[in-house]
Amino acid sequence: MTEQTLLDVKNLVLHFKTTQGVVQAVDGVDFSLNYNKAVVVLGESGCGKSSLAKAILRLLPRNVGKYTGQIHLQNVDTMTLNEEEFRRNVRWVGMSLVPQAAMNALNPVLRVGDQVAEPSMVHLGLRKDQALVQASKMFQHVGVPNDFLSRYPFELSGGMRQRVALAMALVTSPSLVVLDEPTSALDVLTQANIFNVLKRIKKELGTSFILITHDIATSSELADDVAVMYAGQIVEVGDAFRFFKEPLHPYSKKLMASVPTLRGKKELEFITGQPPSLIGLPQGCRFAARCPARFAKCDQNPPVVEQQGRKVKCWLYAH
Repeated sequence: MTEQTLLDVKNLVLHFKTTQGVVQAVDGVDFSLNYNKAVVVLGESGCGKSSLAKAILRLLPRNVGKYTGQIHLQNVDTMTLNEEEFRRNVRWVGMSLVPQAAMNALNPVLRVGDQVAEPSMVHLGLRKDQALVQASKMFQHVGVPNDFLSRYPFELSGGMRQRVALAMALVTSPSLVVLDEPTSALDVLTQANIFNVLKRIKKELGTSFILITHDIATSSELADDVAVMYAGQIVEVGDAFRFFKEPLHPYSKKLMASVPTLRGKKELEFITGQPPSLIGLPQGCRFAARCPARFAKCDQNPPVVEQQGRKVKCWLYAH
């Protein structure tokens, strides 16, 4: 971990107990994020991306079976903090969340200005008038008109509600914001506008982002680094420019091959089969059953190999 490192995650594990068995949603995840950078976590639905967000933010359901590892935020291991210390010093102050469905995150019977002001009152100790001034400033940053402070969530469009949710996450000036599929329910034009807002926030406020998505095309707008997740594990992580130009892991290659391009002819590919169930995962490489490059060693758990400054969990690169 260097002085530029904001977040450093090591061997993070989050398993859930269910009546069918143990769900290994996050299973030994490692990655880091520098100040004023954005890492995009890519992968199919059901690979553990949202569970990774819950693990980092400690937003845990009651059926947790195992929750271990290290999460260093600004050189403090948040896993060693008790619930009250985490609530007071980390949640919303050090890092915050923009959830997948903004309408579900907003209280329908409270004005949005009061909702955006509340975190400043709870976590920063501001009076209501001071907190509303702070909310107004944040509305300007995310491109929401000031008179929207007095409106209710149902009076806003989907894009405006998403901007309000972003303002709520940013109002206490956290160093890190986790975005869980922030544009999944929005049209293409509104998605582009939201990503323009995120890029401007990153530049103006120096905020770092973890963007969780399965939308490869739009995620490239914000990404400095890319982490590819499959069956509860990160199988490739590294610089975004080189990833989008030349992915390394067979799963990453297949993901990129499924994305259409605006220029040039490209034959789109698809990944055969389904991701494995997170209950009773297979031995060895978890992508092996769907991998076109499978060979004998894939029945053993693959090592993490450093290749061209990137890390890839695959036997193809273990020489």
